[in-house]
Amino acid sequence: MQLGVATFADVHPGVTPEQRIRRLLEEAELADQLGLDLFAVGEHHRPDYAVSAPAVVLGAAAARTERIRLSSAVTVLSSDDPVRVFQDFATVDLLSGGRAEIMAGRGSFIESFPLFGHDLDDYDELYAEKLDLLLRIREDVHVTWSGRHRAPLDGAGVYPRPVQDPLPVWVAVGGSPQSVIRAGVLGLPLTVAIIGGQPARFAPLIELYREAAREAGHDPAALPVAINTHAFVGDDEAAFRAPYLQMMNRIGRERGWPPSGPREYAALKAPDGALAAGSPEAVAEKLLYEHELFGHQRYIAQMSIGAVDHADVLRSMELFGTEVAPLVREEVARRAAVPAPAVS
Repeated sequence: MQLGVATFADVHPGVTPEQRIRRLLEEAELADQLGLDLFAVGEHHRPDYAVSAPAVVLGAAAARTERIRLSSAVTVLSSDDPVRVFQDFATVDLLSGGRAEIMAGRGSFIESFPLFGHDLDDYDELYAEKLDLLLRIREDVHVTWSGRHRAPLDGAGVYPRPVQDPLPVWVAVGGSPQSVIRAGVLGLPLTVAIIGGQPARFAPLIELYREAAREAGHDPAALPVAINTHAFVGDDEAAFRAPYLQMMNRIGRERGWPPSGPREYAALKAPDGALAAGSPEAVAEKLLYEHELFGHQRYIAQMSIGAVDHADVLRSMELFGTEVAPLVREEVARRAAVPAPAVS
């Protein structure tokens, strides 16, 4: 199984956006040195996050890494221009020697819609139309296309072209059945973010995705699934719990969530909860539990959350790469080697 890390490059008191970007690049370099498979960067248009242009940051990361794959997490495609998105990530692909990916999502915040002149009433239609155009651009150099929310293209050439053909495009979702069906019908790989509750409740969504793919004529076994959760490896009670709860409660106030405290944290950290936190053995056990639920091919850990200290994030990443990853990869490989029981 592929293992990676993601960050939103949170900005908090005492850390400037410049410092946060520099620390993000340190995280990318470490992830590469640890032999992790993916480094992913979010896109936000708010003062509490430092990255509004993930392709720019990934281009810098490409120059400082050698092997690790580089992805957005996510590109807010609904409020962006698919032509420019493709050009930006094709450029990252060229800079990195073929390591770029796009996670295309609708976005979990709404600031980018008025910022770029879009109506929130068109939230889903914008995404569907722009994803269609992005895939057309990926397929053909010269594109003829028309839609309702963007000027048409008539044989327009889109350059540069990436090293990878096709440039990987994943659909990233937070739990919408409509979104997972769309990904399955299009035959695109799926990333599911699980930031609360119990992972088991997402199992029907993964099955819905695979069934939609099957009905559309795609082989579900050939379509990778990624699971993304919050995570921390080490003494989480000392280094992670307080800033994590502070961040969750800050976002929760915006969204009408009830406040969370130590009891809610313990529930999230429980064996059937969404948070992968604690000793390397406990985190590995959580990841393997999720693998039993979903049979996914990629796991992405989001560790640099809120005001978690940078040194603690780096230490958590080191433990993730050196202790959690070997446990998880060995057990997943063992499971894959075990033959399925005979049907009588």
